[in-house]
Amino acid sequence: MDIPVYLFAGFLDGGKTTFINGILQDGFALEDRTLLICCEEGTEEYDPKALRNVTVVTVEDEAELTRDFLRQCEKKHRPRQVLVEFNGMWSLGRFYQEALPNNWVLYQVMTMVEAATFDVYAKNLGQLMMEKLTNADMIVFNRCNDELRSALRQRNLRMVNRRANIYLENSDGTSEDYADDSVCPFDLSQDIIDIPDDDFGVWYVDVMEHPERYEGKAIRAKTVVCHLPQYPGEVIVGRFAMTCCENDISYLGLVAQGEGFDAYESRAWADVTGVIHLERHKAYQGENGPVLHVTALGPADKPEQEVLTF
Repeated sequence: MDIPVYLFAGFLDGGKTTFINGILQDGFALEDRTLLICCEEGTEEYDPKALRNVTVVTVEDEAELTRDFLRQCEKKHRPRQVLVEFNGMWSLGRFYQEALPNNWVLYQVMTMVEAATFDVYAKNLGQLMMEKLTNADMIVFNRCNDELRSALRQRNLRMVNRRANIYLENSDGTSEDYADDSVCPFDLSQDIIDIPDDDFGVWYVDVMEHPERYEGKAIRAKTVVCHLPQYPGEVIVGRFAMTCCENDISYLGLVAQGEGFDAYESRAWADVTGVIHLERHKAYQGENGPVLHVTALGPADKPEQEVLTF
């Protein structure tokens, strides 16, 4: 029998226990026997009133969290569903690959982050933080204020994870969706919008999610040229990006039209200037998408950081 697993990720004091208490108090475990595996004990405790149908098992060492151990838990407690409060310092990849039994199906990953400490963890524990974000189906930034909300939106975390629902929870308990169409990371009043090398990924997400902002706008960017035989006379220009590790590199590109690209081989660097228009194109599955009409093209040196990271 398949057992659904709900995993709560994030670092200490990120709000995982509070969130778990909330869903248990709402009756999440009233009907089905639930196993709650606690891998990190903070200052907050589970609400005893919400644990009537819940068995709590504590794991203090990552080495204890093995497939055999989890199978023993299944045999002993016979859960119909499992909650895992995961330790922020442990590897999700190891848990997925080495510990999760085959019949334990990962239904949802929820990552909780204290907004005020996000930058510290991102700078000092980058890969551990990024894996918690990139693997999440839902991300909640806790204890936000006006300054923190603005800073988080400016970072455009959609680049890290485009499929997750992201919420900003305020100190007073209210929350709002991370998506805010009023915030644009670039000054659209410029005659030509210069896209800094390090910000190409931020711009790419914005132009793909809000292409109407850039209709008729001129942009300049350093890009990697990509020739695709299925689009004769056209190319894709963009950048390679790594969201978490070297295995997660992808190409972020948009359609470009203009003369002079024949002089550039695929993967050649080029400074491209052009005007964006929204047009129907095969590259966008026949839907309207941003097409760059190139007005200036020239060779470019590789930037100091060839592959974008977030």
